[in-house]
Amino acid sequence: MATRSPPSKSPWSWRSRAFRGLVYQLVAFAVIALVIWFLASNTLHNMRVRGIQSGFDFLSQSAGFSIGESLFAFDSAESYWRAFLVGIVNTLRVAVAGIFLATVLGTLVGVGRFSRNALVRGLCAAYVECFRNVPVLLHLLMWYLVLTEMLPSIQDAWKFGPFFLSKGGVNFPVPIWQAGQAWAAGGVVAGVVLAWLYRRWALKRFEATGIAASMFWAPVAIVIAAGLLGWLAGGAPTLVDSPVKGEFAVENGGALTPEFLALLIGLTTYTASFIAEVVRSGIASVPAGQSEAAAALGLDRGLDIRLVMMPQALRVVIPPMTNQYLNLTKNSSLAVAIGYPDVVSIANTAMNQTGRAVECIAIVMAVYLTLSLLTSAFMNWYNARVAIKER
Repeated sequence: MATRSPPSKSPWSWRSRAFRGLVYQLVAFAVIALVIWFLASNTLHNMRVRGIQSGFDFLSQSAGFSIGESLFAFDSAESYWRAFLVGIVNTLRVAVAGIFLATVLGTLVGVGRFSRNALVRGLCAAYVECFRNVPVLLHLLMWYLVLTEMLPSIQDAWKFGPFFLSKGGVNFPVPIWQAGQAWAAGGVVAGVVLAWLYRRWALKRFEATGIAASMFWAPVAIVIAAGLLGWLAGGAPTLVDSPVKGEFAVENGGALTPEFLALLIGLTTYTASFIAEVVRSGIASVPAGQSEAAAALGLDRGLDIRLVMMPQALRVVIPPMTNQYLNLTKNSSLAVAIGYPDVVSIANTAMNQTGRAVECIAIVMAVYLTLSLLTSAFMNWYNARVAIKER
């Protein structure tokens, strides 16, 4: 007797799980779009009733205010969009430097929690408990108070070689831009590429022969040597703009304002306490047998942490580390409390002058959303690169 084959299930049938999932997603998307449309239309209607202007056309108008700190020149006669650009650059300036410094400090403190020296362990534990249990805003206010009240006045600025430290911040010499600096910058870029190629070659050779090569100092030497060669090829310029203490201010050279320093130090020390715990938990997740095997091979504690424990801990450390990077970037919005002109501060000024509250807030939200998504994308890529591959 011939057996009957079961009836085929159509992909467009309600019995199909994939079809039902597609319908549910379309319905959810339609509901969300309807809610957004209702909120936007209701907001625009209420603004028209009250005679409030809307739109982003104000970005092309003259800002009419100056910005105390900027990496490039800004005049009050320039447009609002350029003022927002200054704020975005100032936010990036703090976020990138803070992420780098917090990673270094947090890693050192996290590794220090495993030191065999009781004093080092105690100091690292005390640092974590003291700094992570105080709100970040208080950190910023504390460091701003230290930099503006406990340092000498500009007339009595402390001098350390070519550097000056006072209530006005830190002043330092900067090279006068010439063709040689451009050549040096090009050499550094070329050196980074060469260092990356060298690391790939060294890793492949190690996998093929077991011969280990320097994976840190050799690439660093390549970058430095390439930059030095570029500087020499550009004529080896040595002209430097050095700061000079004047009657009322330290003139010339470069400067880091107390607002920038307070924000950078506050965010770095606060975030580093959380990163330290992330690193500590990552190292603690590695089985103790790995450390015992390293000791049996004759590796000291430093090599054990660097070559055995940390590479395995990375797969646990990176995901929560991404959250800390995002938190640091978003916490930089508190800069308005100490007068640092980040994108939030610029938006507040533009909002007060133009009355375009919705538009200014939307710009700020878009900036932080973009920065967060870019940070997450980069960290996800890096996490996939360092993840342990199953054979």
